[in-house]
Amino acid sequence: MTMDPPKVANGSQDDAPEASNDATARPRTESFSQQSDNSQTAADFIRDQLQLEADAREALPYSIENCTKPLGSLRQNVFACLTCTPPPENPNDPFNPAGVCYSCSVQCHGEHELVEIFQKRNFTCDCGTTRFTPDQQCTLRINPETSTKGGVHSEKPDPRNKYNQNFRNRFCSCSIDYKPYEQKGTMFQCMGLGTHETGGCGEDWYHPGCLVGLGPKWYEKQPKLVSNGNGALPPISEDPALENDAADQRQPRTGGNQVVEEDGDDEEDAPLPDGFPAEDEFDQFLCYKCVEAFPWIKRYAGTTGFLPAVFLQKESEASASKKRKLEDDGLSEDNERSKRVKSEVEEAEVVLHATEASNTVPPAKEEDVKEDVKEDLKKDEAPSTTGCKLPSLPPAPTGQFSLFVTENFRDQFCRCASCFPKLQLHLQLLEEEETYEPPLTDEASDHGSTHGSGSLYDRGESALKNVDRVRAIEGVMAYNHLKERLKPFFQQFAGSGQAIGAEDIKEYFAKLRGDEQAIKDAGEAAKEDNRKEQSGY
Repeated sequence: MTMDPPKVANGSQDDAPEASNDATARPRTESFSQQSDNSQTAADFIRDQLQLEADAREALPYSIENCTKPLGSLRQNVFACLTCTPPPENPNDPFNPAGVCYSCSVQCHGEHELVEIFQKRNFTCDCGTTRFTPDQQCTLRINPETSTKGGVHSEKPDPRNKYNQNFRNRFCSCSIDYKPYEQKGTMFQCMGLGTHETGGCGEDWYHPGCLVGLGPKWYEKQPKLVSNGNGALPPISEDPALENDAADQRQPRTGGNQVVEEDGDDEEDAPLPDGFPAEDEFDQFLCYKCVEAFPWIKRYAGTTGFLPAVFLQKESEASASKKRKLEDDGLSEDNERSKRVKSEVEEAEVVLHATEASNTVPPAKEEDVKEDVKEDLKKDEAPSTTGCKLPSLPPAPTGQFSLFVTENFRDQFCRCASCFPKLQLHLQLLEEEETYEPPLTDEASDHGSTHGSGSLYDRGESALKNVDRVRAIEGVMAYNHLKERLKPFFQQFAGSGQAIGAEDIKEYFAKLRGDEQAIKDAGEAAKEDNRKEQSGY
């Protein structure tokens, strides 16, 4: 931190002491008492420290003391370290990806370039395994050779871990290089029926536009509608004269030759493409890759618990469908009135015929109707009799599509002897998965520190417990010795009410080191300073 030179006392240069001819003499420009505006009391420092710890607690609310590798395979938040395992520029070159847990991402890779992949199922932390070099060690686990915490490396990784393109910082079918601060809109994570090795995606993240074949930034190609200033679209008038007047009113006002325009919608989220369901209409989804890898699930599209299929269209098909939609809109506008009149007439005829039929049906016919209803009910119960729901489901739609599901979709799957083995391969379809979250720190709920302690002193004391016994004793003795040496130094200032300046501290520590030249320089600098000490500290 740079500091401004001190102002001359009494406000004029004539009252300032004459400069010494000694070339080694220098003013005490960094004295705390001279720079009272930039000084900080102990209370200020403690308050700032508590605020920093509160900010850290908000960003990292969970304990970061333990690695999850001893817990085995979990569904947990995973991070990829691009510093320790940088992906090659050529995607065809060999790559040894790795993922670490939440705690290791902070404690072991906190200063590295990380990619937050979010939740991955059946994953074991790779920190301290052969997926990293021996010098990239885990500082949280116990080293079996030394029985001390830290220094763990070259352990065997879990062979069940699966790594998709996310560990290269690549996401979606467009394989975008994800940059969170530049990303616009929302991406959705697939449930992942299969891994990338079996034709699925491995719980990848997708842009809505890519799921329908329009690309990640499809909205940039769309014409922007200009609002009338209050968020509503401009009115459409059938009178050309009125429309021209409205258009003139919508023109931005000018000040001189400069056009003053309102800010656009650049800060808003990207819109959802046509055919993509609203976020509150579905709970989770399966991408078209996973649906194609396990086509038996296609039969459930559009049934209870499953939204209609969201098809993946090629760019040419998408543009053609838009053209057809515009044509259909034009035709429907012309034929809307005639269709409405026709439907009203047909409804009236149906009501009339139904009324006449109800008045002329003999009693015997009513019994026949009841028998027909009973037969229909038996047909509806046929799947439960045979034990399989598939015969009652509609045919599977053709083409590639993604499947969006509601919260109760798991209750709708057929669990007969023929269908259950397919479900059993994907436990996430049978019951909701439990995601591991590290425990909250004791002080997180009581406004304490993220690191499992309420202050830096407690953190230092905790770290001291992990130090070798001999070194710990030596450190405590050195601390006590330094404390006894500093006590009289602070007492002289406390008794006089003077503030401690930077040069005072430098001079005293120079004496402790026995640095004669530093002592001489500090003494000469003190002679040059004819300031008055401030009190009140």
